[in-house]
Amino acid sequence: MNHISKEMKRFNHLLGETNAAYHDAALRLGLSDSAMQILYAVCGYGEGLRCPLQEICRQTSLSKQTIHSSLHRLMQEGILCLEQAGNRNKDVCLTEKGRQFAQKTVARIIETENAIFASWPPEDVEKYLQLTEAFLTALQKKTKTFTEEPNHADYNHQP
Repeated sequence: MNHISKEMKRFNHLLGETNAAYHDAALRLGLSDSAMQILYAVCGYGEGLRCPLQEICRQTSLSKQTIHSSLHRLMQEGILCLEQAGNRNKDVCLTEKGRQFAQKTVARIIETENAIFASWPPEDVEKYLQLTEAFLTALQKKTKTFTEEPNHADYNHQP
C-alpha cells in the first residue's frame, strides 16, 4: 500500500481547514452548508440572480436529494423559487426576500473571498490559480484511467 506523501498530507489538511472555514462561516450566518452552497451558486452565476438547477448540481457536488431538500426548505422560507427554463430544465431564482437575505449572508462570503485575492499581488493570484488548475487537470486525467473496483469476494481470497 502506498503512503500519503507529506505534501499531500499538507494539501489535504489545508483543504480540510478551508472546508471547515466555509462551514464555520455558514453557521455564523445561520445557514446550512448546502443552503450556503446553493445560494452561493445562484449569486455567483450572473446578474439575473438565477441559476440553472443543473449548474447548481455541477458546482456544489451535493447529492440530488440534498439539493432537493435544501431547495424545498429555501422555497418554503420564501428565499428561492423555481422557474421553468425550456421543456426539461429549471432555473433557481432568488425572490426579493432572497435577494435581501443573500446580501446579508452569501454576499459577505463573496466579498471576503474577493478581498483576499485583491490583497495578493496579481502574479500570486495567477500562479495560485494556475497551479490549482494544473493539479485538477492532472487528477482528472489520471483518475479517468481507473477501472471498476474488484469484486469484494476478491479481497477475501488468500494467496
